[in-house]
Amino acid sequence: MLVVAVVTLLCLVVAGLVLFYVAYPHRGEAPPERAEWLGDVLTRAVDSMPTLPAEAEDAARTDDSRALADR
Repeated sequence: MLVVAVVTLLCLVVAGLVLFYVAYPHRGEAPPERAEWLGDVLTRAVDSMPTLPAEAEDAARTDDSRALADR
Protein backbone atom coordinates (compact mmCIF):
# COMPACT_ATOMS: atom_id res chain seq x y z
CA MET A 1 0.00 0.00 0.00
CA LEU A 2 2.87 2.37 0.75
CA VAL A 3 4.33 1.78 -2.71
CA VAL A 4 1.04 2.75 -4.35
CA ALA A 5 0.88 5.95 -2.30
CA VAL A 6 4.48 6.90 -3.15
CA VAL A 7 4.01 6.23 -6.87
CA THR A 8 0.76 8.22 -6.88
CA LEU A 9 2.48 11.12 -5.14
CA LEU A 10 5.34 10.99 -7.64
CA CYS A 11 2.87 11.08 -10.55
CA LEU A 12 1.12 14.09 -9.05
CA VAL A 13 4.42 15.95 -8.59
CA VAL A 14 5.47 15.30 -12.20
CA ALA A 15 2.04 16.38 -13.46
CA GLY A 16 2.29 19.57 -11.41
CA LEU A 17 5.72 20.36 -12.85
CA VAL A 18 4.45 19.83 -16.40
CA LEU A 19 1.43 22.03 -15.71
CA PHE A 20 3.65 24.77 -14.26
CA TYR A 21 6.00 24.63 -17.26
CA VAL A 22 3.16 24.83 -19.77
CA ALA A 23 1.49 27.68 -17.87
CA TYR A 24 4.57 29.89 -17.58
CA PRO A 25 7.99 29.29 -19.21
CA HIS A 26 6.69 27.53 -22.33
CA ARG A 27 4.43 30.49 -23.16
CA GLY A 28 7.14 33.02 -22.39
CA GLU A 29 5.37 34.32 -19.28
CA ALA A 30 7.26 35.18 -16.11
CA PRO A 31 6.46 32.79 -13.25
CA PRO A 32 5.35 34.18 -9.87
CA GLU A 33 8.12 35.71 -7.76
CA ARG A 34 8.20 32.81 -5.30
CA ALA A 35 8.64 30.28 -8.10
CA GLU A 36 11.15 32.00 -10.39
CA TRP A 37 13.77 29.40 -9.48
CA LEU A 38 11.42 26.62 -10.58
CA GLY A 39 10.86 28.30 -13.96
CA ASP A 40 14.64 28.57 -14.43
CA VAL A 41 15.16 24.91 -13.52
CA LEU A 42 12.43 23.70 -15.88
CA THR A 43 13.67 25.90 -18.73
CA ARG A 44 17.22 24.57 -18.33
CA ALA A 45 15.94 21.01 -18.21
CA VAL A 46 13.90 21.44 -21.39
CA ASP A 47 16.79 23.18 -23.17
CA SER A 48 19.10 20.28 -22.35
CA MET A 49 16.73 17.71 -23.92
CA PRO A 50 17.50 16.57 -27.46
CA THR A 51 15.03 17.77 -30.08
CA LEU A 52 14.47 17.22 -33.77
CA PRO A 53 15.43 20.00 -36.16
CA ALA A 54 12.54 21.84 -37.80
CA GLU A 55 13.31 20.28 -41.20
CA ALA A 56 12.95 16.77 -39.78
CA GLU A 57 9.59 17.66 -38.21
CA ASP A 58 8.32 19.06 -41.52
CA ALA A 59 9.51 15.97 -43.39
CA ALA A 60 7.81 13.71 -40.85
CA ARG A 61 4.53 15.59 -41.22
CA THR A 62 4.75 15.35 -45.02
CA ASP A 63 5.46 11.62 -44.86
CA ASP A 64 2.52 11.09 -42.51
CA SER A 65 0.11 13.03 -44.70
CA ARG A 66 1.24 11.08 -47.78
CA ALA A 67 0.75 7.81 -45.94
CA LEU A 68 -2.77 8.83 -44.96
CA ALA A 69 -3.55 9.93 -48.53
CA ASP A 70 -2.44 6.54 -49.88
CA ARG A 71 -5.01 4.70 -47.76
